[in-house]
Amino acid sequence: MIEPTLILELLLLGSVTGFLAGLLGIGGGMIMVPFITFILSSRGVSDSLAIKMAIATSMATIIFTSLSSVRAHHQRGAVQWPLVTRLAPGIVLGSFVASLGVFSYVKGQNLAMFFAFFVGFSAFQMLRNAKPKPSRVLPGPAGQFSAGGLIGFLSGLVGAGGAFISVPFMLWCNVAMHHAIGTAAALGFPIAVANVSGYIISGWNEQNLPDGAFGYIFVPALVVIATASVLVAPLGVRAAHALPVGKLKRLFSLLLFGLAAYMLSKAF
Repeated sequence: MIEPTLILELLLLGSVTGFLAGLLGIGGGMIMVPFITFILSSRGVSDSLAIKMAIATSMATIIFTSLSSVRAHHQRGAVQWPLVTRLAPGIVLGSFVASLGVFSYVKGQNLAMFFAFFVGFSAFQMLRNAKPKPSRVLPGPAGQFSAGGLIGFLSGLVGAGGAFISVPFMLWCNVAMHHAIGTAAALGFPIAVANVSGYIISGWNEQNLPDGAFGYIFVPALVVIATASVLVAPLGVRAAHALPVGKLKRLFSLLLFGLAAYMLSKAF
């Protein structure tokens, strides 16, 4: 039986991450992983296993969050579906390599260090806000397949929906901000489905899993967070088309620096 305090913690976490998914095109993994790690660790799960379960559970929630978010973005014409179809094959391949292979063999502390590095890097890029050359465009099919593979692989290691790479990549190639965010939301679905399949298989024989675990997925957290995220994500989409996203990104980057520091402390 899941205790009421845990339900409230997860509802709040799901609401915040759902809003951010709609607002900035992220699946919420950068927020969820540190907090789920803290929740599991405080309930007696070893740090190494808590980190892996947090990454896997965070990714599982993105299946539902992305569906809610992308529907709202699609209604506003912000999803470039041809780009989604060109990036998706590489994303699926990269995701399987990460979740079925590398994830099960790497220690949780090393994943925490990797997570902290990429979250810190993403925060730095948000603050930097560098402008691409006007002449730069998206690469050809082979380049987009490779980019998708890298997005899927890195997403699988940190439990995020890939927007922390795909949005900067698209902006670097002069895709408009709202289109980059909407397209990243659509890419979150194949990233999540492929990685979650791998997490379940690779964690099936893991020892010392807590009650409610399905492979590396912590099902109670998945159900509560996903429910809250799906309900709140459309509000984030509405805000993305009405608020100064540039200023919000700068504030969000400062939060990311703090979460990166927390995960780095778990690594050591």
